[in-house]
Amino acid sequence: MRFNHTMCPRFQAAVDLLGKRWTGVVLKALLDGPARFAEIAQRLEVVSERMLSERLKELEAEGIVERRVIPSSPVHVEYELTAKGRALGGVIDAIGRWAERWGDPPPAVSRRRTAVR
Repeated sequence: MRFNHTMCPRFQAAVDLLGKRWTGVVLKALLDGPARFAEIAQRLEVVSERMLSERLKELEAEGIVERRVIPSSPVHVEYELTAKGRALGGVIDAIGRWAERWGDPPPAVSRRRTAVR
């Protein structure tokens, strides 16, 4: 990653991580609490399993998500936000508030909402 020397490199690294496609929605889904992979995939609907797996691995490598293997029959795997990940809750909520006030829904979503009415 290339850094702008006039800005904090930590800020730039954080924006780079959080700005990756689907990272925000994965975090939002996990703010509801621990979940198994299939549950997360179902909540997110449009994210492919390959992409979800990739994002979860990246977030785990950053210490934001913890992957826990639950010994049972069959074995279950859960994903949960760490303290570092839960600390992003305010950021995700703030983005949501900003989007409600200032964001326009993508055209496909606008058409669906109009058709439902």
